[in-house]
Amino acid sequence: MAIECLVLGAGQEVGKSCVVVTINDKKIMFDCGMHMGYLDHRRYPDFSLISKSGDFNNSLTCIVVTHFHLDHIGALPYFTEVCGYNGPIYMTYPTKALAPLMLEDYRKVMVDRRGEEEQFSYEQILECMKKVTAVDLKQTVQVDKDLQIRAYYAGHVLGAAMFYARVGDVAIVYTGDYNMTPDRHLGAAQIDKLQLDLVITESTYATTYRDSKYAREREFLKAVHKCVAGGGKVLIPTFALGRAQELCMLLDDYWERMNLKVPIYFSAGLTVQANMYYKMLINWTSQKVKDTYATRNAFDFKHVCSFDRSLINAPGPCVLFATPGMISGGFSLEVFKQWAPYEGNLVTLPGYCVAGTVGHRLMSAKTPAHINIDQDTQIDMRCQIHQLSFSPHTDAKGILDLVKFLSPKHVILVHGEKPKMATLKEKMQSEMGIQCFDPANNETVSIPSTHYVKAVASDALLQSSLSPNLKFLRKCSERGSDFGGLDARTKPRLKVFDDRMAEGILMVQRNQNIEAVHQNEVVAMLGLESHEIKFANCCPVYIANSETRNVVLSQSTVDKSFWLRLLFEKLSSKFPETSIQDCGERLQIESFSVSVCSKEICPHRTTANLQCMPETMYFCCTWSTADEKLAWEIISVIKSLSLRDK
Repeated sequence: MAIECLVLGAGQEVGKSCVVVTINDKKIMFDCGMHMGYLDHRRYPDFSLISKSGDFNNSLTCIVVTHFHLDHIGALPYFTEVCGYNGPIYMTYPTKALAPLMLEDYRKVMVDRRGEEEQFSYEQILECMKKVTAVDLKQTVQVDKDLQIRAYYAGHVLGAAMFYARVGDVAIVYTGDYNMTPDRHLGAAQIDKLQLDLVITESTYATTYRDSKYAREREFLKAVHKCVAGGGKVLIPTFALGRAQELCMLLDDYWERMNLKVPIYFSAGLTVQANMYYKMLINWTSQKVKDTYATRNAFDFKHVCSFDRSLINAPGPCVLFATPGMISGGFSLEVFKQWAPYEGNLVTLPGYCVAGTVGHRLMSAKTPAHINIDQDTQIDMRCQIHQLSFSPHTDAKGILDLVKFLSPKHVILVHGEKPKMATLKEKMQSEMGIQCFDPANNETVSIPSTHYVKAVASDALLQSSLSPNLKFLRKCSERGSDFGGLDARTKPRLKVFDDRMAEGILMVQRNQNIEAVHQNEVVAMLGLESHEIKFANCCPVYIANSETRNVVLSQSTVDKSFWLRLLFEKLSSKFPETSIQDCGERLQIESFSVSVCSKEICPHRTTANLQCMPETMYFCCTWSTADEKLAWEIISVIKSLSLRDK
């Protein structure tokens, strides 16, 4: 069974996330976003690649949306109400609550203020959300009899989730956007250790390794304070949900500590509603925010108030949070046009800006500069630009840590820039040995999946695995020399191991269940005789000194165990981790058996061994094919025995 992944968006770019995964005829669309940098056909994913006829209800099993950002949900009303998809849609409770606010705010900006052609109406947004089923974290949802999904906490923004999907034995995780480190208002991503064929992960910051969060906060506060202390205005373009709350908490606390009186404004409307939802959905925030909720709601900002448009050109310093975050239009663009020409003002970009937006142009601009707003508008920019990553996306270390923890068989990178994705891909393959892909938009990647077979175990196999499999490891309590220090009365300490192992054969018969049976059963089933190949060698040990020889021969004639104790000590020293069983007249190591040979003529002696002197003693050894390497190592030890006085 193969996993087919059609990347309709966020392939080697950041924007319009949309991946259609096919697992055994089940088609799941993960995210349905729009590209914030385009206004033409590139704005939405190419849905015709799912179904040429437009029959999306029969082409898709379900849609899963990870969070409310427009590059993950912006095309959903268009797909459901214009393209006609009426199948199941799943997202978390906060995402379902906040998505209509984001979608309607975008519609107002694009249609009412910029005069763009309407893609979907407010009524269509409401109809779209009626089709959504909200899910809780770690709630397993049975979409149909074969497909199940489960959401895991992703950090990033309120309600963001990674999604696990399973069809039969095939399992994948689609991460959406996530953050592996906690911040002031959200916790770090959390997910179970899962057995996965594939992880599809974002790679926005594929090559970025961030420094201390506190160092970045200090740098941000220093830049803002310096600007307002000099009488300037600070524009912080940010999305109304997520970084806005994070930075408001940071500034509110700093203003309190520094006793600053400069006003901090939030652009009215969406942000006010967003803060209301943050207060309602406090259980989805960080543990610190939840712990202090009983005494103080972290989203009741003491120094932050709503902004009135008449204050845009009001004299005096201020700090303003305005949407959207990438200055792609709306109020943040309107304010930027007014404040950009003045040197004392500051625009600080706290997050990632997609190519094609004004924010992205500012990231590489040097003041002073001429910034093209659109084909007809150019701004003379003299204000300061400050870029600092307060992004809710994880960095390269976080991506690698997550992949290492989940240890999937394959990885697909999406939601990132092509050169950076290529670097991360090479790192994963070379350091982790995990096959990794970075497809472009409209490309399909085929991933082989693991096929598990359910087998019935026979009674004989189960009985053999339940029976004790005792192994004995003896170690002498005293260590003497090779010969003279060994006391025949010394009793070695005994360690007993019970390593049980079921050894069987998988039988596959036509039109019958697969069965694991004991090897003896197979012989009987096939009507064959059991055969086993054994090897043997009668190994000589020469006694070098006449005085030593007389002592040894006199003792060994009476007690052969003397020789075995001597050999036991040598083998215990050579193979300290190997179980050596003392079975009385022989030693047993796996299938290797060795005993003292008292035969004058032994069939297992080689021609060379038959010519040995009478002062030679013999150890008779037998073993099976499986232990041939071990056997020759033991025989080498036997041959190296030195029986002489020191």
